[in-house]
Formats: sequence, structure tokens, C-alpha cells
Amino acid sequence: MSDNFDYIELDNMLVLGAGELGMAVLRQLAQRRGQQDSPLAVLVSPNSLASPSKEQAQTYSDLRAANVELLPFDLVGREDEDLIALFSRFHTVINCTGFVAGPGTQLRLTKAVLKAGVARYFPWQFGVDYDVVGKGSGQPVFDEQYDVRSLLRAQVRTEWVIVSTGMFTSFLFEPAFGLIDFDGGVVRGLGTWDTKVTVTTPEDIGKLTTEILLERPRIVNKVIHVASDTLSYGEFADLVDEVMGSRFQRELLTVDTLIAELARHPEDGMMRYRLAFARGDGMSWDKAVSYNAVRGIPTTNTKKWLQQAKQGRA
Repeated sequence: MSDNFDYIELDNMLVLGAGELGMAVLRQLAQRRGQQDSPLAVLVSPNSLASPSKEQAQTYSDLRAANVELLPFDLVGREDEDLIALFSRFHTVINCTGFVAGPGTQLRLTKAVLKAGVARYFPWQFGVDYDVVGKGSGQPVFDEQYDVRSLLRAQVRTEWVIVSTGMFTSFLFEPAFGLIDFDGGVVRGLGTWDTKVTVTTPEDIGKLTTEILLERPRIVNKVIHVASDTLSYGEFADLVDEVMGSRFQRELLTVDTLIAELARHPEDGMMRYRLAFARGDGMSWDKAVSYNAVRGIPTTNTKKWLQQAKQGRA
């Protein structure tokens, strides 16, 4: 199907998931697409559509107003054949589901996309560089993501584009991740204070993914690196002090410390993430060579994000 690109590429498109990232992508696609005869579609949970929360009801109202079709589909409960039949209706699939449906979801979705003969696929790879991480990192999710890349590269029928984003910027401040304790006045580093991490906001991912999708000549079978910001944990700590206007206590979680903690709590998935980012392999790249920097597309750096977060806490 790789020759079926004569019509508008924002037509006949399916986005999987209407969460934080899915909504960021959908907003950008809807703006760039305008009013087309065939609506942009998004896959949502049937339960959320039948009995939405207040927030979901508003989200779905906004999507309908933007001429986005809501397709109810239970990823867990439906058979693979149903998924393949659904995907076969679409020219382009953008996967924004994350890992909410459990281990194996991304391999299952990728296999269904390939069997359906989808012309172009943006897999859920909005994270670190799994080629550099490789397999055997100790993080099963990373192993699965590496296998997704291997599946895509082993075939020629479906074109694919991987958008590597690093960590979501908000995750730096996620309490469960434990890098910063605003109330306690503590900021933590992983590995060394010089270890770096690339971060991108969901809003920037939505904007940049849309730009990548529309790039001419068309981007085909490539990994594209984007970055709202790349900084060391030491630079992150300096930013926290600067923006918050006070000196935070600094605590370094070394690789050896995290390995010992993980041995005591092997079921702790968040601890596995900390260890992966402490090791640093595949977790960062130079922002200067990112897609957005090369093309002069502005993004929200960590300092600006933290300033906005501070205002929200006031």
C-alpha cells in the first residue's frame, strides 16, 4: 500500500487513545486538517464512552466539535481479528495508547497493523531510544519496545515512522518517580549529576508528530529524535533552585544504590525506571540535532515548564 499517498494524508486516519498524548496529537491534526469529508477517528474505551467521567465527557465533546469520530473498541476484550478488520479501514494509524492495556499490548497492536496492511504507522515509541538501550536492560517494557522495532524493520509492506521523545517533561516532577519533593525541599539526581535526560512535553510531541507526518519529501522507515530539552540532573537541580527561589537539598541516587534497592523490591516498576535513567544509555540526545532544533520549531524547555508549574502551585 506504500503507493497510496496521492490523497490528503490527514484523511482516513486513526489515532489510538485519547489520553494526554492522544489529545495533544488530535488537537494538532484537527487544526491542520480542517474540515474533510472523511473524519479523523480516535479509538476509545467503550465503557468511557457509555459512562464518561466529567472530564471524559468534556474531552469527547471537544473531539466531536473538531469533527473527530469516536470509535469504541475494547483492546483487551476483543479478538485480534476484530482489531485487524478495524485497522484495515485506515490509511494511517498513530498509536498513543501507552502501556495501559498491559504487557504485550504494543507487540499485539503492531502485528495487527501489519496484518491489516496499514499504509503508514506511527507506533507507540514516544520514549527513549530503544535501539541504544537494546534488550536485557532489566526493564521488560523496553525489551518489548525493541521487539516492536524489529518487527517493523523485518517487513516492507507498511511504512513506519518512530518519534523518539525521551521522557515526558512532566515525569521529571512526578511524585512517584521521586526526583523532586517540593514540600520537603529535596531534589534528586540519578546515576551522576552529569547524567543527562531528554524530555519533551506532550504538547510539543503533538505538534512535532504532526509536522513529521506532513514532512515533504515524506519521512519513511526512520527514527526521528525530538527534544523539548536535554539537561543533566545537575542542571535540573540548578533550575529547581533558580525557579523556586530557594536552595533545595540534593540527593544522588547512584546506580549501585538503585540496583541494591531493586534487589530488595524486584516488583517495583518505578524503581526499574529510575535505574534505567540512572544508567543513561539511550535516555538522551543532543537537542541541537533534534528534528525541532534543526527546523527551528520552538518548544517548551524545562525552565519554562517549571515556571508554569510553580504558578499552578501558587
